[in-house]
Amino acid sequence: MTNPTPLSLVVVTAGTGDPSSTRMLADRTAERVTAIADSHGLEVSTTAVELRELANEITSALTSPLVGPRLREAAAALADADGAIAAAPVYKADASGLFTSFFHVLDDDVLIATPVILAATAGTARHALVVDERMRPLFAYLRALPVPTSLFAASEDWNDAGLGTRIDRAAFELVLLMRSGFARQVNDTLWDSYQHEFGSAGGRNDSIGLDTDLMKLAAGGGATRRPD
Repeated sequence: MTNPTPLSLVVVTAGTGDPSSTRMLADRTAERVTAIADSHGLEVSTTAVELRELANEITSALTSPLVGPRLREAAAALADADGAIAAAPVYKADASGLFTSFFHVLDDDVLIATPVILAATAGTARHALVVDERMRPLFAYLRALPVPTSLFAASEDWNDAGLGTRIDRAAFELVLLMRSGFARQVNDTLWDSYQHEFGSAGGRNDSIGLDTDLMKLAAGGGATRRPD
């Protein structure tokens, strides 16, 4: 018997092609999360956020106070998520600018305590450390909870059984964290001690928006310092 309240999973991908190997990795991982959750009697409701469709709104949010409706919708989905998958293509030894820009314009408190699988794709295995060396620090700043297993797929990995093993491991870790309700417990009991001083709209993550000090700074304005 499944849980009457589905767990919410948000899948954020920054691939620019159609089809995209980044989206393929994220979808494959999401399918395993759903299957593993089902084996534990849990239902998962999945929302996909494809950043190439939000590129214009992300750019506008970086350069002005304007936040488009689809960007607001994506932020709201993340704020309400029990878990997330964040997948990026690697360009020049880093996650793509589209990927990092999206998380830069979000309110800093959107992902506090949210379990996240971090994933990346590239044409060569030489970029394999980008997930842990470049992406993981960003999510540490956002006070999210990246699972221990990172995912990376180069061209030669797609037919390697090892990729499937890593996906299963990361998916299992995410399901355990989602099932624990860790993010919601932090939101209910310790939220004030997790909030960022800057780039935060205040309140709990079910009430935050994108009209933050960070957005004002991006538009050339000044941030309001919050008391300690």
